[in-house]
Amino acid sequence: MPIASAAASVALEGFELRVLHLPLVSPFTTSFGTDTVREVIIVRALTADGDGWGEIVTGEAPLYSSEYTQGAWDMALRFMVPALLDQGAIAPHEVAGVLRPFVGHRMAKAGLELAVLDAALRAEGRPLGEYLGAVHDRVPSGVSVGIQRDPAALVDVVGGYLDEGYVRIKIKIKPGRDIAETAAVRDAFGGIPLQVDANSAYTLADIDTLAELDRYDLLLIEQPLEEDDIVDHATLARQLRTPICLDESIVSAKAARDALALGSASIINIKAGRIGGYLEAVDIHDLCVAAGVPVWCGGMLETGIGRAANAALAALPGFTLPGDVSASSRFYTRDIVTEPAVLEDGHVRVPTGHGLGVEIDPVAMEDFTVALEVLRR
Repeated sequence: MPIASAAASVALEGFELRVLHLPLVSPFTTSFGTDTVREVIIVRALTADGDGWGEIVTGEAPLYSSEYTQGAWDMALRFMVPALLDQGAIAPHEVAGVLRPFVGHRMAKAGLELAVLDAALRAEGRPLGEYLGAVHDRVPSGVSVGIQRDPAALVDVVGGYLDEGYVRIKIKIKPGRDIAETAAVRDAFGGIPLQVDANSAYTLADIDTLAELDRYDLLLIEQPLEEDDIVDHATLARQLRTPICLDESIVSAKAARDALALGSASIINIKAGRIGGYLEAVDIHDLCVAAGVPVWCGGMLETGIGRAANAALAALPGFTLPGDVSASSRFYTRDIVTEPAVLEDGHVRVPTGHGLGVEIDPVAMEDFTVALEVLRR
């Protein structure tokens, strides 16, 4: 594990949780719906040595996963925050153990762990990237493109992102909106790094359609089948030339180990929120490096808080494919940090300040807040 030494304990005094509504620059459509506003929970860990920030990346509805904002809000306030406050002083690597009795709700756990980790690293004067084991000072940036009105509209949108300098394009697909879209992008832009994301929209009954995608020299097909179809993904992988990448199916290091053992995937998308935190993410990274399996960092429409943490994670050596760590302006005209992520020659810089390395814009935070709760010891 690249983490050389555990971060020290912090004396918890309380937690502040906020629900934010951030307008998206344009509607974002996937196989499970269209979003125009990003609903997200921001966590602030209040400690004797300063505060730390985290992000619970649930959406408004349980569509990407079983987790959703109000469920995470209830779990955090009713169970998880009181359990953490009962500890008094706690080290970041101890958070997962304290929260383990609560089944599931990994996104809530990840946001709380990140807030404690940020507070601890800020107190010690250590950047998150350095702590996790980053070896790069910037990471290549891919962009995730939602389903558009038609293939021509998709080509226009993709062209705009290529003009901005993004080094990899990911397009969302679903049954009936797949082959024509992929063909249009490939025909328009030649050999650009291109991948597709199905968000669990298919079954093995669609194998002929998925096999057609082999013609388009894709980097990967992401999560074609349902989250719990690990065996079916192995069956599918044996019949396609295009590599299968798992996203929703990878909910822990154990799930990653099982999927690799079954041959269900040859690439893994690591999302810290989906698996319960950035420390678990490092474990999955290490597992995949040992197995010779490439990984990349997925995105959940994060604010500048989660985006900074993702950049730090994506700078680890095993992240050999461009991830979804895009510029903040891809989704938001106004972020909640004072220095949002920007695209520089197709890359996003890894913050080097203490902890997450970003500072909160308090005015933006207040403007986007729709609910606020503070629990203290």
